[in-house]
Amino acid sequence: MRTFEINSPLDMHLHLRDGEMLKLVGPLTSNTFSGALIMPNLVPPITTKEALLSYKQRILESCNGDDFEPYVTLFFKDDYSFSFLEDIKDEIIAIKLYPAGITTNSETGVSSMDIENLRPTLESMSKLGIPLCIHGETNGFVMDREKEFMPIYESIASSFPNLKIIMEHITTKDAIELLDKYDNLYATVTLHHLLITLDDVAGGMLQPHLFCKPIAKRPEDRDALLNAALEAHPKLMFGSDSAPHPKHKKECCGCAAGVFTSPIALQVLTELFDKNGKLENLNAFVSLNAQNIYDFKPVEKTIKLVQKDFVVPQIYTYNSENVVPMYAGETLAWSIEG
Repeated sequence: MRTFEINSPLDMHLHLRDGEMLKLVGPLTSNTFSGALIMPNLVPPITTKEALLSYKQRILESCNGDDFEPYVTLFFKDDYSFSFLEDIKDEIIAIKLYPAGITTNSETGVSSMDIENLRPTLESMSKLGIPLCIHGETNGFVMDREKEFMPIYESIASSFPNLKIIMEHITTKDAIELLDKYDNLYATVTLHHLLITLDDVAGGMLQPHLFCKPIAKRPEDRDALLNAALEAHPKLMFGSDSAPHPKHKKECCGCAAGVFTSPIALQVLTELFDKNGKLENLNAFVSLNAQNIYDFKPVEKTIKLVQKDFVVPQIYTYNSENVVPMYAGETLAWSIEG
């Protein structure tokens, strides 16, 4: 039986939610990942040191003693003072910028992406060495939102050359091409965007558990993302954007956006890289690239995968919360040992 080991796997874009949902999904990441970059778009969002430290403690309490480090982030505000950021910088790994209303719980995000509105906080971040993570979409036509955001990435990258900028959950070949244009631009890519196109979501019967934002794009976009991941492009890292929603909020009119992949991410990635003859690049994609980009040393943890069938559960449940994973009920070719 073939085996493969991943050293200190990292998920550099993860939604853990809070409350009962956190208690359900927290252990499904901490069991197999050594760390994850946690999104701050709670209700209310994480904007203070007190809220940040309290949330980190709740995450750790949900992880059942696993060797796991939650890398917590602040929700971007354009009026953070230098002294506030200087005081909190050692507690955070990055600050996450959301355009207002563009995705789940982003209503209090940035209402104007004009560079002068953002300058006070961005200048402080640049001086303090705090990376900026961005949900890069406009509010235009849904298939063009990321492409339309490219000039904004370029404006920020050129205006703040010492600011490390991460284009989160990229979905287009345009974003891949932009990676190599600026030294300070990096990116995460999700599992589902390496696998699906819009046709998988809505080409036949609507598949609510594949509906996400940014929405899946065209085959040429998916192929560009996959090729970059398979080659372990040094400026690209894995970030699942695993975004759990209760089953009743996915299978309904007004379906919530988000794909839940945490419990299957490593198994599917191993199968994907193996099928394409690039298994030797998987450690870089899911661990080493992130370490180099963010300049940190993760918790030591080795995950062993075996080429043995794994049937994805139909649903994950904790008390009143229940979440349907991607590929529910389907059989994967690799399993996590133990």
